[in-house]
Amino acid sequence: MDIRKVKKLIELLEESDIAEIEIHEGEESVRISRGATTVPAQIIANVPQLPAVATLKAGESIKSHLTADEVTQSEDYSDLGHVVTSPMVGIFYSSPTPDEPEYVSRGQNVKTGEILCIIEAMKIMNQIESDMNGKLVRILVENGAAVEYGQQLFIIEPS
Repeated sequence: MDIRKVKKLIELLEESDIAEIEIHEGEESVRISRGATTVPAQIIANVPQLPAVATLKAGESIKSHLTADEVTQSEDYSDLGHVVTSPMVGIFYSSPTPDEPEYVSRGQNVKTGEILCIIEAMKIMNQIESDMNGKLVRILVENGAAVEYGQQLFIIEPS
């Protein structure tokens, strides 16, 4: 890995609130983390009771322990078609700039390699491309929303 890239990563880390980052490029990888900061302990007189943590029994689904809102947010859309997920944590953008049209819209036919959106991570704009041909059935994320690694973004009906 090029030392200039490592220096740039260190600069980006210092400019952000991120405590640690790990990057993999082929067989090479680098992990950069800030020094641990300690916070002095405080004595707390009235500690509130924490809610009980649900434990799962063998074969039990986590959905049985979620509220209706949480189940909707973690819904599995794979039965509607091919699900495109986020390869990283970042901010989802549906167009190159706010003034330009969206890359794709619901009902549109998309081709392998066609740009679906941008995910901004550490001030770097990463183009997310379609990995198959088909019809875009659903867009599951709002423009400007934060996305997590593996979060479902699009549903494509294969053609």
